[in-house]
Amino acid sequence: MAEDFTRIIRGIGEDPARHGLSGTPLRAARAMAYLTRGYAQSLEALVNGALFDTDNDEMVLVRDIEFYSLCEHHLLPFLGKCHVAYLPKGRVIGLSKIARIVDMFSRRLQIQETLTRQIAEAIESVTDARGVAVVMEARHLCMMMRGVEKQNATMTTSMMLGTFREDARTRAEFMGLLRGG
Repeated sequence: MAEDFTRIIRGIGEDPARHGLSGTPLRAARAMAYLTRGYAQSLEALVNGALFDTDNDEMVLVRDIEFYSLCEHHLLPFLGKCHVAYLPKGRVIGLSKIARIVDMFSRRLQIQETLTRQIAEAIESVTDARGVAVVMEARHLCMMMRGVEKQNATMTTSMMLGTFREDARTRAEFMGLLRGG
């Protein structure tokens, strides 16, 4: 990738050998590999068996999980907060694993709508929960730095599966918890 970044630097009219840019192609390649490391991760390896039997069947909610991703259309960052809830059916997942799942899917090129769905479906598949809800709020640099240049616009996406989709009261409880905290 470093050679590709060298070509990009030349393509914008800069000299990749200039003092300030001499190490940039390699640094940029390493940064891109880090920012897209989700491709090298698997859900099974990430969860690593961190599922625990429980008789709890009440909502589990993890709020304000920060995330950083890259828009597949412009390769510019979008970042924000992710809120994940699920209704256990006999087992719960280790708390840190929820944040790791958010990170794994965030570190891939995509759009926010797809990211929201991927997280919800992954939590559902791992936990076999009665329902999963994911809400993501993000600011998109592709909208802030270029195009319409709107600095304060925030995009919100949601995905409701199982009981969260089927039962308005469960969905309302989740949304109330998000507003109340």
